[in-house]
Amino acid sequence: MASYSSSSSWPFFFFVLVSSLCMFGMHISTTSAQLSSTFYATSCPNLLPTIQAAVVNAVSNEPRMGASLLRLHFHDCFGCDASILLDDTSSFTGEKTAGPNANSVRGFDVIDTIKTQVEALCAKTVSCADILAVAARDSVAALGRRDAKTASMSDANSNLPAATLGLSGLITSFANKGFTTKEMVILSGSHSIGQARCTTFRSRIHNETNIDAPFATSLKTSCPASGNDNNLSPLDATPIIFDNTYYKNLVSKKGLLHSDQELFNGGSTDAQVTTYSNDNPTFLTDFAVAMVKMGNLSPLTVSSLCMLGMTISTTSAQLSSDFYASSCPNLLPTIQAAVVNAVSNEARMGASLLRLHFHDCFGCDASILLDDTSSFTGEKTAGPNANSVRGFDVIDTIKTQVENLCPKTVSCADILAVAARDSVTALGGRPWVVQLGRRDAKSASMSDANSNLPAATLGLSGLITSFSNKGFTTKEMVILSGSHSIGQARCTTFRSRIHNETSIDTSFATSLKSSCPTSGNDNNLSPLDSSAVVFDNTYFKDLVSKKGLLHSDQELFNGGSTDAQVTTYSNDNPTFLTDFAVAMVKMGNLSPLTGSNGEIRTNCRKLN
Repeated sequence: MASYSSSSSWPFFFFVLVSSLCMFGMHISTTSAQLSSTFYATSCPNLLPTIQAAVVNAVSNEPRMGASLLRLHFHDCFGCDASILLDDTSSFTGEKTAGPNANSVRGFDVIDTIKTQVEALCAKTVSCADILAVAARDSVAALGRRDAKTASMSDANSNLPAATLGLSGLITSFANKGFTTKEMVILSGSHSIGQARCTTFRSRIHNETNIDAPFATSLKTSCPASGNDNNLSPLDATPIIFDNTYYKNLVSKKGLLHSDQELFNGGSTDAQVTTYSNDNPTFLTDFAVAMVKMGNLSPLTVSSLCMLGMTISTTSAQLSSDFYASSCPNLLPTIQAAVVNAVSNEARMGASLLRLHFHDCFGCDASILLDDTSSFTGEKTAGPNANSVRGFDVIDTIKTQVENLCPKTVSCADILAVAARDSVTALGGRPWVVQLGRRDAKSASMSDANSNLPAATLGLSGLITSFSNKGFTTKEMVILSGSHSIGQARCTTFRSRIHNETSIDTSFATSLKSSCPTSGNDNNLSPLDSSAVVFDNTYFKDLVSKKGLLHSDQELFNGGSTDAQVTTYSNDNPTFLTDFAVAMVKMGNLSPLTGSNGEIRTNCRKLN
């Protein structure tokens, strides 16, 4: 969190201009130089909440719609250009009636509704392709697609994998689009949600032998040997919950489609299916990463506009989700494995790593990791950090492993950002795509740490101001306060509240006083909410019940302007998890050092 004189205007939506590259005739070969998570930050700043609200409403009315919108994006995204949305005309035959799409893809009305709302906000600005991508996933790392002017039924028929394919056919079909076999298995997990028509699984349940007999029998009534073609059956046993049940079903020989069960049928993908069947957090994280790649399949972008002297704005020239794709391709699995191991050994460590990122990320430059020396005082002993932030040993372990993989390549700041994401996911939160490419600070500032980090004693106005100073809205402040869904706090931080305040449940306060008396026991710990090792909305439920542990927590629900938002999150865990993931991307982009600024430390505790 060292001080630098760099611009920090709304960090999640900050821009850099790459038009100068056009002036020098430079060719930008990476997709991320064309697609950017901030593409509409200026031209349509309310885009993401608008799409999200419409999708949440649609899924609330019909849970199946979530799967339908994901499927619609998949079927468009062997191209990602919204060609699938084009209706047939008297002179044009599009993709809607192609074999894999006819009587299968749906959700067009929802996309129409969103498009109407978006046009009212930002006329002729946002592509249908981007709306599809955002609607399919709550958080998307790359925006800026343009819409196709045509469509191809032949491409749709030939490119989209059929439900009848065997393993080798699936591998080939995905490889033709640049996906590895592992990514094919990951993306097949989209069948965790939704339903399929009888015609797609009739042959399997009546003719195949690698199927659980009672499972097959249970389906034959609604899907007989002939007739009932359009009857639906769920693709897995929890079709409105996105989780790893799909893989559990495959291990039990209960895959609905032939192509599904082929992933677990004595072939090369059996081991990966088994892994995901036992590890939901890893599947969710891997799926999020693969979906970013899926969303970048051959989109139409504006790179050709350089030739016409037009300017492109993007942040991804500095930070990018694939920054280490070539220089350290095994980085993300390495960090994730270390975090999962650490959290398995001590569940509290997940909260500690998230807190470490937070306290670094009113700067996001790994300055918090620097040890004091005889000539240097860092941030570890600053008021908000002393006897509070922890997890340094875990970061050291990860850094050692990463240095062995890719020496002098990956910054400590990026390791912190990814470890925070993986910690939340390991404890039940929703994954997000971490933008990478930060560099490490060459200094640290105790005074900045003391003045910038919000204190547990702040009132609502103080919290709003503290977060506003870093470019966050009041809503985002409430969202990020939800990080207190996990972890514990020391007696010194809540002693005054439980002994002196009135806006607290009496029995709750009494239950804490024996371990945190009016004096002494300063370091005794209490959980920040009543489900302190599960990342969920219990924190907000506790606030509504006047059981917030810290004064600053209860201030969010104490007759002020944020009461309504707290109430909403207390009743809606999925919305909180989605909003938190989005806000964490913005948090992770607070004033990073990039380019030639800073350094890549080889030891996170000291300068090179």
